[in-house]
Amino acid sequence: MTRTPSLSHPFLLGFDDIERALDRVAKGASEGYPPYNIERLARTGEEPDRLRITLAVAGFARDQLEITLEENQLTIRGRQIDDKTRQFLHRGIAARQFQRSFLLADGMQVLGADLSNGLLAIDLVRPEPERLIRRIDIVSRDEPA
Repeated sequence: MTRTPSLSHPFLLGFDDIERALDRVAKGASEGYPPYNIERLARTGEEPDRLRITLAVAGFARDQLEITLEENQLTIRGRQIDDKTRQFLHRGIAARQFQRSFLLADGMQVLGADLSNGLLAIDLVRPEPERLIRRIDIVSRDEPA
């Protein structure tokens, strides 16, 4: 099924990367594990508004989790190794792997990550952008230099 580009209006120039990002996000939205929250943290003092992504990763140790940032894609991976020495009478908690990705807007920065009580919290911030106004000189190519 071919998707009709939604950013194809003639006034929207150079948005090809956003179109591809939307396609990637739509493909990854069907993932259900691990569950996660995204919350906005209130501004405190000089710090700008922050975001926190919290993933429920019960059963994962810190060395079984990996967080990477490649360009604007934040990826969290979890890898558990099945312990063959244990003999379960009932196995309701499976050792499993996961990968969850988030596409970050330009300028977003990862402040850090914390693992506590089975919850992995990743804090993000987008510094306030400077408002730049630039005057563009107009040249005339018809006049001799």
